[in-house]
Amino acid sequence: MSAENKCVILIDDALSLGLVANTAAILGMSLGKKHPELIGPDTLDGDQFLHSGIIYIPVPILKSNRKNLFDLRNRLYQKDYQNIETVDFTNLAQSCKTYEEYMDRFQQMKATDLQYMGIGLYGPKKIINKLTGNLSLLK
Repeated sequence: MSAENKCVILIDDALSLGLVANTAAILGMSLGKKHPELIGPDTLDGDQFLHSGIIYIPVPILKSNRKNLFDLRNRLYQKDYQNIETVDFTNLAQSCKTYEEYMDRFQQMKATDLQYMGIGLYGPKKIINKLTGNLSLLK
């Protein structure tokens, strides 16, 4: 596992606790799907019960706000940040009953109309720190 990379999740700190937890879970699962190498192997405990592997690296959850998330997401579309794995979660998903509805509605939305609840990032530590170094932990 490369110490050169970092993973963080940024969440709108105006969200309710339930939406914060939901957003973090969705972003974590999406990043895990894109980078399965971040997940360690299953392991046995002393009683020989199997436990699923967990992530090798820390994943700080940072607080942000709606405007910062929107600005950051737009910044990440620039060529300088193409080596940053980015997953985002918008409020649109909260109003859809099926993934098909989500995809249909998402494809009709303009980028300027999206409201980000959270963004997950994985990539070179130096760049991630530059992008998120001014944000504090979500508590």
